[in-house]
Amino acid sequence: MLLAIDTGNTNVTMGVFEGDNLRATWRIYTQINQMADEYAVMILNLLNHQSLDVSDINEVAISCVVPPLRSTFNELFRKYFDITPLMVGPGIKTGIRIRIDNPREVGSDRIANATAAHTIYKDDVIVVAMGTATAFDTVSKEGDYLGGAVAPGIAIAAEALFTRTAALPRVEWVKPKKAIGTSTVTAIQSGLIFGYAGLIEGIVTRIQDELGKKAMVVATGGYSELVADETKVIDTVNPNLTLMGLKILYEMNTA
Repeated sequence: MLLAIDTGNTNVTMGVFEGDNLRATWRIYTQINQMADEYAVMILNLLNHQSLDVSDINEVAISCVVPPLRSTFNELFRKYFDITPLMVGPGIKTGIRIRIDNPREVGSDRIANATAAHTIYKDDVIVVAMGTATAFDTVSKEGDYLGGAVAPGIAIAAEALFTRTAALPRVEWVKPKKAIGTSTVTAIQSGLIFGYAGLIEGIVTRIQDELGKKAMVVATGGYSELVADETKVIDTVNPNLTLMGLKILYEMNTA
């Protein structure tokens, strides 16, 4: 079985693939100072909860955008699983051509998303990844990664409202009944949910205008389902796109 791990700035998302079947997924909080042994305890417990053991995992693929944790996860899997994981980064096969000024700048999670989108959808694709940042990645039907845009994520915006103002509260992340909020809470909810829907519509429209054609729009990330229903520009939501990309990258580089 393959264990795919996407280590982001806020969350570590993990999934176990049994063949093509994504058997289980988990999400834990990213803790930059946590030791390999501490992460191992959590991962082993999660596997055990799904009746899985160390011996069931014989392949590991990792995307990590938190540099200090790369060595942590390498140590973890060598020590507890006797596996050297595939760490997505410069030099690996991706199946796409990165057509930006400095290809090394592209985050490993964005590479995984672009690879998965190109492989699965086989069309011009815009991936909207809604996590700590809201990232837009554009991949042509021919497999050229053209670049994109990056905006602050919805969680960052919500936290900034709470921490940088004297009176605005933290709010529950739910869709308000209308855009005109009649209380502070519903006004903030409107600004966050409908505001980010508008942000996505605006950037996607500009990207498609520059492409000169309609591209398929795929949303992924922890907040994708929260916002996707509020805009018509998103064609489909694939919450496991990054994990699927890691599986594809592993197979490309170990065949």
